[in-house]
Amino acid sequence: MPIDTTRPFLPVRIAVLTVSDTRSLAEDRSGDTLVGLLTEAGHDLAERTILRDDADHIVAQLHRWIDDVSIDCILTTGGTGVTGRDVTPEAVERVATKMIPGFGELFRWLSFQTIGTSTIQSRACACVARGTYIFALPGSTGAVKDAWNGILRDQLDSRHRPCNFVELMPRLLER
Repeated sequence: MPIDTTRPFLPVRIAVLTVSDTRSLAEDRSGDTLVGLLTEAGHDLAERTILRDDADHIVAQLHRWIDDVSIDCILTTGGTGVTGRDVTPEAVERVATKMIPGFGELFRWLSFQTIGTSTIQSRACACVARGTYIFALPGSTGAVKDAWNGILRDQLDSRHRPCNFVELMPRLLER
């Protein structure tokens, strides 16, 4: 997709939340991958944490970051599958102002190119929550790379044409 080099790059302040019952920050490869990709692209890591698969704790953390004016965007990794412990999409829906259904649809289409029909098990989703973007990604490093390289790298770049999520940020709270 085209990048308009005549436009300024505006770094996005991004928080990263890993949802996992088994990993610590020291073992969080998908979180590490996200941090590497977003900082390499020129964005700022605002904060990072890891939480167990518990919807109430995830919702509470999302609310803290949504209320923090220094955070523009939240990327979560993990908890988007179909097992009983996978509750990230439900937590995202609880804080959402507006869902962005095209994100999950496009993610699964991209993921299909890599893992075939196994992508059907992903409930990747996105929303706007009181002016903050939230993108919930699966917990594998491959899925994180697919989402970043195939969607988020361009949509979080203010120079991407014909449009991008960054240019909408000032208008997300309009009524």
